[in-house]
Amino acid sequence: MRTVLVTGPGGAGRTTLAAATALAAAASGRRTLLVSAEPIPGFPSGPEPTAVTDRLDHARIDSGAHFRAELTELQQRASSVLDLVGAGRLDGEELTELPGAPQLALLHTLHRAAAGDWSTAGYDTLVVDLPPLGQALALLALPEQLRRYLRRLLPAERQAARALRPVLAQLAGVPMPAQWLYEAAARKDEELAAVQALVEDGSTTLRLAAEPGPAAEDALRTARTGLALYGLRADLLVANRVLPRHSSDPWFADLAAQQEKCLGHWHEEWAPNVPVHEAAHLGRDPRTADDLAALAVPAPDEREPGRVEDPWWIEEEEPGDEEPGEEGRPAVLAWCLPLPGATKEDLRLVRRGEELLLTVGPFHRIVRVASALRRCTVSGAALTDGVLRVRFTPDPALWPRTP
Repeated sequence: MRTVLVTGPGGAGRTTLAAATALAAAASGRRTLLVSAEPIPGFPSGPEPTAVTDRLDHARIDSGAHFRAELTELQQRASSVLDLVGAGRLDGEELTELPGAPQLALLHTLHRAAAGDWSTAGYDTLVVDLPPLGQALALLALPEQLRRYLRRLLPAERQAARALRPVLAQLAGVPMPAQWLYEAAARKDEELAAVQALVEDGSTTLRLAAEPGPAAEDALRTARTGLALYGLRADLLVANRVLPRHSSDPWFADLAAQQEKCLGHWHEEWAPNVPVHEAAHLGRDPRTADDLAALAVPAPDEREPGRVEDPWWIEEEEPGDEEPGEEGRPAVLAWCLPLPGATKEDLRLVRRGEELLLTVGPFHRIVRVASALRRCTVSGAALTDGVLRVRFTPDPALWPRTP
């Protein structure tokens, strides 16, 4: 299944362009599902996939209903613990969704499309209307982060002790941590793994929507760094609401000139790797399928690759006078990651065991150190020409010697 994730700076019309992308994919003959949290004029607004055209279905995410269903199920599974402490139950009518509920609802919907009940519907293309750009990049990194939290808080090896819990409960006189907690963690890990696999799949790309201007230019420049850090690839940058180039009105002409200058920067910075499509301003908000078609947004190209398979690579550096290497042991290894647009002031690196904690501006990622580097110590890092090079020196006590 080809997956297109649509996002962009706030107010750029990303929901409209997600709908235009889905219509274009359906018009090309592919069975398409569009998922959005926002209403779309002329599209059905039910939470289940509903036909828009012969080849296009739409499902709108109801984060409130998802939050109530999840918390109600949690109360049912934890009923013995709640009864023990005398806690009162919350009715569905009095539950109000908390911050973060929309993001979790979107992850749940992606799971349904990737490996849940919607995955058997035979869709060829999935188009997802994501939140604004900064929130979207954080959301796409969330499955990997949550799975790491689950492994730390409820490690799998502790489940081996569950056979002792009934005995311990009799000795202590109180119920021990219930098996449902580990079962719930396993289910959530399975769901998150499916979403993570969808995001990291080679046929998944981002489609960026932005209205030309200084604010959008800054946001996209920052986003390039985040895309590289997470190994994501954009297949298209849609410049939305582009004004006509020539006008006799001075105010209108100045605004068009500002847009033209920004578009020149985008064509220079993003193309040819990421094409820039200019969607003309219609003079009104798109309201119909004909309006969406008038934006001429291209359908996703099935031949285009998606996510970068592995943005990291390892290079062996030439040993310096102060770093003599031994036979069979390299002097210095450099773990390299391209980070276009990053600055040294925005970088923070922490090595902790077999993990590397990397912060680049507003973006964070924890990566597992490559196996060859786990026997090394970090000896420095440098950012040169948009590439971060983390230098590792082999630890003689851990690196096998050549006889």
